[in-house]
Amino acid sequence: MFNKIDPKQLNFNPFSAIGDKWMLVTAGDSNKANTMTASWGGAGVLWNKNVVTCYIRPQRFTRELIDANEYFSVSFLPEEFRKQLVYCGRVSGRDEDKITGSGLTLLNDYAAPCFEEADTVLICKKIYVGELKPQGIVYPEHDEANYPAKDYHIVYIGEITEALVK
Repeated sequence: MFNKIDPKQLNFNPFSAIGDKWMLVTAGDSNKANTMTASWGGAGVLWNKNVVTCYIRPQRFTRELIDANEYFSVSFLPEEFRKQLVYCGRVSGRDEDKITGSGLTLLNDYAAPCFEEADTVLICKKIYVGELKPQGIVYPEHDEANYPAKDYHIVYIGEITEALVK
């Protein structure tokens, strides 16, 4: 199903893959997992490691599972799954089993759960967790536009331990 490759061999543009196509950030284990759609994030290098950066609001249920586990995944799905991505971004895993509701197939074959329907999956080991702080936001209009509820994102940086592609 998936082939493991060196992360440096990934053939995708992170700006369009994350910002336009979106990704599913998933954490948990075979007993309890949750996912959320994200369109803010990045991929690059930190501390000589290939990494993914995710930004998650403090009230998100997925955050609790990322905090409770050492690994998380980011899954990139083909455009035909846009409806499922919208659903996973709109529904809370606290209110219902949104993985089942999405119709996506959860895989527990790796260090973090991910999705069979993905064409690219990055399994990530948390190496940094921090909070965006309002005093660090240079332009007030960015704070006003993105944080009217003052629910500043938590930053998660994960070392890519496995890059999986179809």
